[in-house]
Amino acid sequence: MLKIALTKGRIEKNMTETFEKIGYDITNLMNKDRELQINIEDKLQIIFAKSNDVVTFIEHGVVDIGIVGSDTLLENAFKDYYELLDLEIGKCCFAVCSYPDYRNLNLNRRKKIATKYPNITKKYFERKEEDVEIIKLEGSVELGPVVGLTDAIVDIVETGSTLKANGLEVIERIANISTRLICNKTKFKYKKEEILNLVDLIEKHK
Repeated sequence: MLKIALTKGRIEKNMTETFEKIGYDITNLMNKDRELQINIEDKLQIIFAKSNDVVTFIEHGVVDIGIVGSDTLLENAFKDYYELLDLEIGKCCFAVCSYPDYRNLNLNRRKKIATKYPNITKKYFERKEEDVEIIKLEGSVELGPVVGLTDAIVDIVETGSTLKANGLEVIERIANISTRLICNKTKFKYKKEEILNLVDLIEKHK
């Protein structure tokens, strides 16, 4: 039995549909209430977790496969995994966003950037050889420029409607984001055939 950790919410919904297309009996998935672990027939064990925990479970070999957004993978320092498939779910991007006059800012201080993703933000501005002050916010990062706390934000942009509603716009795209299927390297060594067979089925029915 392969153990799979996947992110709750949109990814869970999409993967439930994919498992049904493959031909698995998804009755347990459809009827689950607060269960955090569900078996599909005698073939798959699904664990529902938050995105960062999916990566932790992969890191410690608790599961064979993880299904998680690439935003989490980019922000996380752990790299000891194989990325086997882009599921093309939840396509969006990381971007620097601010008011239209951001490009013309001439400050006598470091720019201040609000974000939920300090590691990605730090790496991006280091590549640009630009020294900035990164301020981590947990809620709506758009508030950074709106309340005058920061000059810009680095965040995930999907439709851009929240940005537009607050007078902000995309200044520069950093990286495309989508849901990825990853696996533990050690588990892959011992379960290579099972894992690749499942990956092949998912790719055909995604």
